[in-house]
Amino acid sequence: MIKNLIFSSPRWLYSHLWFSDIAMGLFIIFTFKSILQRLTYTKGPMVWPIFGVLPSVALNVSNLYEWGSKALIKSGGTFYYRGLWMGGTFGIVTSDPVKIEYMLKTNFKNFPKGKAYKERFYDFLGDGIFNADDELWRTQRRVANSEMHSTRFARFSMESIKTLVHDKLLKVLDAKKGCVIDLQDVLLRFTFDNTCAVAFGIDSGCLEIELPEMPFAKAFEKVTFMILMRFLTPRYLWKPMKFFRLGFEKSLHKDIKIVHDFSEKTVRERKMELLSNKEGINGTSRCDLLSRLIIMEQDKKEMFFSDKLLQDFCKSFILAGRDTSSVGLSWFFWLISENPSVETRILEEIHNILQQRENPYEENQENIVFTEEELKKMTYLQASISESLRLYPPVSFDHKEPQENDVFPDGTPVEKGARVVYMIYGMARMENLWGKDCCEFRPERWIKDGKFVRESQFKYTVFNAGPRLCVGKKFAYMQMKMVAASILLRYRVKVVKGHKVCPKINTTLYMKHGLSVTVEPRAKLID
Repeated sequence: MIKNLIFSSPRWLYSHLWFSDIAMGLFIIFTFKSILQRLTYTKGPMVWPIFGVLPSVALNVSNLYEWGSKALIKSGGTFYYRGLWMGGTFGIVTSDPVKIEYMLKTNFKNFPKGKAYKERFYDFLGDGIFNADDELWRTQRRVANSEMHSTRFARFSMESIKTLVHDKLLKVLDAKKGCVIDLQDVLLRFTFDNTCAVAFGIDSGCLEIELPEMPFAKAFEKVTFMILMRFLTPRYLWKPMKFFRLGFEKSLHKDIKIVHDFSEKTVRERKMELLSNKEGINGTSRCDLLSRLIIMEQDKKEMFFSDKLLQDFCKSFILAGRDTSSVGLSWFFWLISENPSVETRILEEIHNILQQRENPYEENQENIVFTEEELKKMTYLQASISESLRLYPPVSFDHKEPQENDVFPDGTPVEKGARVVYMIYGMARMENLWGKDCCEFRPERWIKDGKFVRESQFKYTVFNAGPRLCVGKKFAYMQMKMVAASILLRYRVKVVKGHKVCPKINTTLYMKHGLSVTVEPRAKLID
């Protein structure tokens, strides 16, 4: 009888076991593991069984940047995370300059962009410098360094900035004075026109008084957001979506095609123009990056650049130059409006520099064009821009993927294939890095004895660091200083009362609702 009971027990068990009993049992196990995890690991956000950090992210998605910053503060600067079970990501989030220096410099070879990063960007940027590793990256880096640090490029880029500021940007603001405008949109148009001029040698026509819709510019902006969706969606979901063109992948495919068609057409036409030049390809006066790369290729100085790589290189340059400067300037103007004493000091500095001209009072204020030397003297303006970039870095996070198991200098282990994220936005809010006033907008932290003081690039990673330090850093500062000084000299920028300013979840730190402002002409330099 006992034997029969033993062998018949599974059937008896199945006939009396309800689905609700199984669900309750799983719920109890789930709750127990969650409580145990919370008691044994207090650093960072809750890592739930099966779901990883997904529930925590979902609950804080409207303010993900602040949530991440608080998690870093709570954890002391570093915490582990895990994504959704079965294909979810795993890795480390950090704001520790020591770990960042180790990744970006000390053991640079073991921490490339990685497979996960490249495959998400590949159909957009291809093998461009922004998305490349190893020899592919080194070749493009060498060429970019050579061209962008040349006297020819410095002169060309400076003239391009001056022309766009005075012939377009200031005219748009003058036409819109007294009206409510989205300054972020205007600045995005400006930097897009400027980077197109410098990278492709073309006028994209984005910054006109009527503010026309430009398919290429709009598609470029939409692509950057939808690429982020690939990072937030498990690979086993977005890959089939891409194959069958479902959901956001359908729109992404369409917008990437617009970007590709534009760049392909531009490269093809420029090659035809240069090759048909009567004075020969070296007789051209063009100084844009695309033309210079084609000339180098024809001179056999670089056999590396195929038509596709020319397109990819220039698209990477636009991505790096367009969004970063415009978004940085948007946050700068908002912070200035919130801190009028800083604006006054910037204006005083501009006034003192203009006083050094031979005939300062004979020059009409509307016709003033700042020279490169004058911009270099604007120490407090550079400090103010640096401080706004610190608090609101255009690229708010980046990640690396170790090729082999590794150990950080403090003994923290990191697994091969993990995603190591360093959160630049969160670093600015760490008291142990920037002091108790870390959340305050205080340009004075960048000045000592009247001179601008630079911080370690591994503490201030706004322009990346190590071998991948931004080659356009000098160009970006000159561009932002020219725009800021030229606008503040002529206009008082006022944010519309009640306008909500907060970050948008994106690969670039856009303002979610733009920046609604009015611009009022200044009667005199200092009001």
